Amino acid sequence: MALKLKVTQVRSGIGRSSTQRATLEGLGLRGPRKTVVLQDTVAIRGMIRKVSHLVTVEAAD
Repeated sequence: MALKLKVTQVRSGIGRSSTQRATLEGLGLRGPRKTVVLQDTVAIRGMIRKVSHLVTVEAAD
């Protein structure tokens, strides 16, 4: 079974670079306090690393 990550946006994308805003959108996050559950892949980990100061990550059940 593939591991899943629960990603929650905790800070706004306003005032951030266009690449960071695009990364948030690519993760499926549309604003602060929004949460998505994603597969734990290398690509997703890289996207999370790019916006790590805007999101929190925890293991999903």
